[in-house]
Amino acid sequence: MSCPCFGSCCPGSEGEPIPIYRQHNVSLKPAELLWSTEKHKPVKLRTSESGPGSETPITIHQMFQRTVDCHGNELALKWKEDGKWIAMTYKEYLLQCRSAAKSFIKLGLEHYHGVGILGFNSPQWFIADIGCIMAGGLSTGIYTTNTPEACQYVANNCEANVLVVENQKQLIKVLQVKDQLPHLKAIVQYKGDLEQKLPNVYTWTEFMKLGEEVPDGVLDDVIKKQAPNECCTLIYTSGTTGNPKGVMLSHDNITWIANAVGTMTNLKMCEEEVVSYLPLSHVAAQVNDIWITMRFAATTSFAQPDALKGSLVETLREVHPTSFLGVPRVWEKMHERMKEVGAKSSFLQKQVVDWAKEKGSKASQNEMNGTNVVPWGFSVANNLVFKKVRSALGLDNCKACYTGAAPITKDTLEYFMSLHIPLFEVYGMSESTGPHTISCQEGFCITSCGKEVPGCNTKLDNPDKDGNGEICFYGRHVFMGYLNMPEKTEEALDNEGWLHSGDLGKHDKEGFLFITGRIKEIIITAGGENIPPVPIEDFVKEEIPIISNAMLVGDKKKFLSMLLTLKCVMNDAGEPTDELSPLVIEFCRQHGVSATKVSEIVKNKEPAIYKAIQEGMERVNNKATSNAQRVQKWTILLQDFSIPGGELGPTLKLKRSYVSEKYQGQINTFYSGT
Repeated sequence: MSCPCFGSCCPGSEGEPIPIYRQHNVSLKPAELLWSTEKHKPVKLRTSESGPGSETPITIHQMFQRTVDCHGNELALKWKEDGKWIAMTYKEYLLQCRSAAKSFIKLGLEHYHGVGILGFNSPQWFIADIGCIMAGGLSTGIYTTNTPEACQYVANNCEANVLVVENQKQLIKVLQVKDQLPHLKAIVQYKGDLEQKLPNVYTWTEFMKLGEEVPDGVLDDVIKKQAPNECCTLIYTSGTTGNPKGVMLSHDNITWIANAVGTMTNLKMCEEEVVSYLPLSHVAAQVNDIWITMRFAATTSFAQPDALKGSLVETLREVHPTSFLGVPRVWEKMHERMKEVGAKSSFLQKQVVDWAKEKGSKASQNEMNGTNVVPWGFSVANNLVFKKVRSALGLDNCKACYTGAAPITKDTLEYFMSLHIPLFEVYGMSESTGPHTISCQEGFCITSCGKEVPGCNTKLDNPDKDGNGEICFYGRHVFMGYLNMPEKTEEALDNEGWLHSGDLGKHDKEGFLFITGRIKEIIITAGGENIPPVPIEDFVKEEIPIISNAMLVGDKKKFLSMLLTLKCVMNDAGEPTDELSPLVIEFCRQHGVSATKVSEIVKNKEPAIYKAIQEGMERVNNKATSNAQRVQKWTILLQDFSIPGGELGPTLKLKRSYVSEKYQGQINTFYSGT
């Protein structure tokens, strides 16, 4: 029997494939259009006649089954319980997902109805997600930071029959709004015991037993009816400019991009391991942690719930992943922490590190330019510094480190390059099933987000004289449409099926894509000049290292101003405290200031610190290409931006409209009397 895997037999196949459950032949369902806003309507696929994009469409179940048949004994998931790592093979993983699917059927999950999942990353999250798809439902992640009202909107919009929650905290949210969810039939809590027994509320153990009497044939019949060109997953946008939109992704969107990305980045079957910690309600985490790993028989290890509050590096040190995806703020926090450690080093240690970083920068630049010439002394620098840094971060086995979901500063990119840890930028959106362009070892350019995934196409709409145009996507990864939102779908997809991103960008002569701004974020001054805010904000953070967040304002105004926050200590809930970070305290000491709190600096308008910030702002202004791009006024806010505070989204992206509204008083002060 030949290996039922992708193309030729996979490396790592062991003898005869194991037929756990035979995969079913599936075909596309008839469709007239490339898009749909109705959850039960299939779409035409953007297939190519040859090459990347011409692969045979398959369903989630087919992709999963093929991996199990070839690599069923490989480790799929790892997690910690009582301080010990526990593992699950791909065979066991599929069995668990089938059990969950049968339990969903038992609970009355209807075809194309949602299963909302609200909680931190865990095996149960994955199993509920895949089990829902197998049972014919629409898997729907809900951000853990959502209010009860926001949870209600998503659950009602996807007509959720079941909600799967992590713990009592998330259960309380759902119970507050369950009477406003007419389609809801059951709630499942996947961690801990229920504090009180409630009708149609189950523990995970109870839930998994519900489907034991459902015959395998019943589930197989549901799976047989699934087609690659119909919806299986909903990704809800963060809703920064109105109600969240339900991005409809098909089986083919997911299975095609998983294969395309893994192939482009040279993933090896059964050899990869990742750490899951980013919100699974976001497309980046789902594609990276669930689907690419499934396609390449990789292992997903789960971080602790407090990963973003400090325990992530500890998990990385234990797991030693082969690749790592971090949002910019994660890399910035690592950068800050290493600078704090460096500040405490001896003079000799600093000299050695500075020398090594010079060698690291040169080596990274050579690799980026394709020469691969190793500078003299690099091997010594590698042994003395780089290996120790990688080991301390848990990145010693990492073949590639990625950053995405938001812009990252050039300063952070250059810092990691100096440690010979190039950060490869990934660019895409929920509507493109995650990645559209990727930087990788074979081709990267600092501040660029790389080149298109093979099979994906880009056009720049309405380019200006400098080549900047709106970035538009085309390919098998482009979404089906927004659920029940035909007008929004028409805004996003043109008549030819191109997805309009709303981002401005340009290509260099090598084909690398550079993001130059976002259309909706462009500030248009009273004089009519269009100014993208992100580059100016990045310059400020690079020139003034004590600044945590910077937001440019000045739309329809005569000049630009800026809201600033200082780096501070965050509490266990991820909320900013009044305590300055060690880096800022050290900065203050160097300027003869004894302050340890944000309020001490802001309320006293500490002259030495304000002078240092103004000097940094003047350096930024000296880089401005016109007077209109100079920052004329600024203020320091008493609190840093955060997810609980509402200024940052779940992936730590700045929510500009919310910040503008929240700090309207301070903004008005900039322009009073002008």
